[in-house]
Amino acid sequence: MTESTPAPTPAAPLTEADDKLWASLAHFGNILSFLAPLLIWLLLKDRGAKVAVEGKEALNWGINATGALIISIILSVIPFIGLIFLLVYFAVLVVNLIFAVMGGIKVQQGSSYRYPINIRWIK
Repeated sequence: MTESTPAPTPAAPLTEADDKLWASLAHFGNILSFLAPLLIWLLLKDRGAKVAVEGKEALNWGINATGALIISIILSVIPFIGLIFLLVYFAVLVVNLIFAVMGGIKVQQGSSYRYPINIRWIK
């Protein structure tokens, strides 16, 4: 006798409060790395509308900030102008911190947040 395995059931939708919480955590997660919004968006985008929108926005910003950090570190080794790119590196860190906190707070208050300078790689 073989037992038939039941089909997996889709995960339950997030409550409105949980949807807002995870959406704001996607923004706050950019303080650490773009991996936090990536994981939140991939795992929860189908369970909450706010997570789908805000997670994607936060992930796009995280990709841009990470790219800017990598490029500025690489260019900081160039003689004479390397110091400028080192300063750019620290400026990106500060701007990332400010934008991530602003985004997380805005979403936690029930609004939506769009980063002022954001190339949207994921549509």
